[in-house]
Amino acid sequence: MYEIVNKKVLNPFVTMMDIKAPLVAAKAQAGQFIILRVDENGERIPLTVAGFNREAGTVKIIFQTVGASTLLLSKKEKGEYIEDFAGPLGVPTKTENLKKVCIVGGGVGCAIALPIAEKLKEQGCEVTSIIGFRNKDLVILEDEFKAASEKTFVMTDDGSYGEMGNVCIPLKNMLENGEAFDEVITIGPLVMMKFVVEAVRPYGIPCTVSMNPIMIDGTGMCGGCRLTVTEGGERTIKFACVDGPDFDGYCVDFDEAISRNGMYKEFEKHAFEDSCNLLKKEAR
Repeated sequence: MYEIVNKKVLNPFVTMMDIKAPLVAAKAQAGQFIILRVDENGERIPLTVAGFNREAGTVKIIFQTVGASTLLLSKKEKGEYIEDFAGPLGVPTKTENLKKVCIVGGGVGCAIALPIAEKLKEQGCEVTSIIGFRNKDLVILEDEFKAASEKTFVMTDDGSYGEMGNVCIPLKNMLENGEAFDEVITIGPLVMMKFVVEAVRPYGIPCTVSMNPIMIDGTGMCGGCRLTVTEGGERTIKFACVDGPDFDGYCVDFDEAISRNGMYKEFEKHAFEDSCNLLKKEAR
């Protein structure tokens, strides 16, 4: 059992927790992930490590309530426990020898991007961050990104906060004006990452994407997280859990990944509704 030592609601849909997991905290690095179960009957949920404190033995997770399991997790409080917390898994984000990087995060993907920005800053890298949200009420981690970046752009789809528009607008403006980056790292919804890659492609700047496909065991055995990438002119299968989650954005078949990620939306919707009804009954 793993104790929730801190909980903070970042917006109506996103929650941050610090989990007491000393063995995971001792090894975790930016870009890796964990797999947890809320209770002994729960499904396995992969969540990227959003931070860690090796001395305190805690790992930070930030998650969006989108289905039954994340709903149940969001109802847990400080001092309560979750069943399993396995990791760290995946390959850490490569940050060595980078002097100037643009981080592009969208929605809850910003929680994954932040520890990468912080690590780059610690290494002396000049970081520019672009973070995007649907509206003002969904903005998270703005102050943290500003602390880790020389320049920070906050975008909202409706213009209710920061600048109006999507994350590609300031990115394209900088590139068109001659801004040169060693790398662009983008993390967020698949559609957003696809368009960030296309915005960067004409300039030939390396572009890394963090993939979040359907995942079950996290060890490469189930094949659920497979992606199609093109390397050396040939299409090949990779597994996000062991080969990623970071990939060369120019090589990823985003259309296939988007299609696969939508396979269980109806199932998730019904499971979420059932959990809501169950929680209402328990509250009576």
